Amino acid sequence: MHLRSHAYFAAIAAACTLLVSAPASGQTEPFPSRPLRMIIPYAPGGASDFIGRILQPKVSEELGQQVVVENRPGASGNIGVEAAARATPDGYTFLLGNVSSMGINPSLFPKFHVRALRDFIAVTLVVDVPGALGIYAGLPANNLKEFVAYAKKNAGKLSYGSAGYGSAQRMAFEFFMSKAGIRLLHVPYKGGAGASTIATISGEVAATMVTTASLVPHAKSGKIKILAVVAKKRVAALPDTPTMIESGYPELDLGSWQGIFLPLGTPRPIVDRFFKVFTKVVHDPWVGERYARASAQQITSDSPADFARFMKAQNAFWGKVIKDLGIDTP
Repeated sequence: MHLRSHAYFAAIAAACTLLVSAPASGQTEPFPSRPLRMIIPYAPGGASDFIGRILQPKVSEELGQQVVVENRPGASGNIGVEAAARATPDGYTFLLGNVSSMGINPSLFPKFHVRALRDFIAVTLVVDVPGALGIYAGLPANNLKEFVAYAKKNAGKLSYGSAGYGSAQRMAFEFFMSKAGIRLLHVPYKGGAGASTIATISGEVAATMVTTASLVPHAKSGKIKILAVVAKKRVAALPDTPTMIESGYPELDLGSWQGIFLPLGTPRPIVDRFFKVFTKVVHDPWVGERYARASAQQITSDSPADFARFMKAQNAFWGKVIKDLGIDTP
């Protein structure tokens, strides 16, 4: 047989081998088979970035692939939200959204073309970072009831600082004032929670409502009085401080919650995989220990459907607050 014939039959044999070893038509690669991207719609160093980087290594471990954090700040979180919504719905890009970007912004920015309830699949809550109402230490009030009475007595003379125009704590403070029948002038700080806290310490503003992590160190040193926490239960760092629920404001039961979202169209098996992974990771003791350092609470949803119902209620609640209080869009 000629060498050319040998070459011909060798080529045929090789082709047959490739056909036998090739995957059947329609078969897909196992998920995940490459690195994933977690979009955080805020700058590094903030609460969302802090939580995301706690979750990152454990989620990578569970999925067997590296999870890369991508900070996409700007437009009160809307830039990152849009990037996540426009991503290919294959599970390789997901969003760590929070109460501001996914609960408040839909009503604060009604013309923004990405909608939290329409363009995403809600997977699960992953944390609640309790807020707290702190006041200038020089004020005579020592509890929430006394502060309300003091604010009424000094109507038009007091102001409060916030971590920003659309921050969850600002909205919560506005809601609190509407229920308490008091009115303080709003002073938003570009420096976020830190700047608002410093302004309260100095007496530049009478009060602020930011995360407990921002206030606790100053409360221990006597520079600020913390009157109530915004959480479902008391926090370990402030065991003697009542919640807003205990203080007569049952609607203020969650602080700065954060959750996982996938682009609409993501296959159901991937959604279920994410739910199981994040539920396991959030309740991991290693994660819990690091959450506790910032008074953050481990919290997950019962199911994606449960989180979807929560999201619908959050959008309705904050939408009503913004409308009832006449808060203008920026």
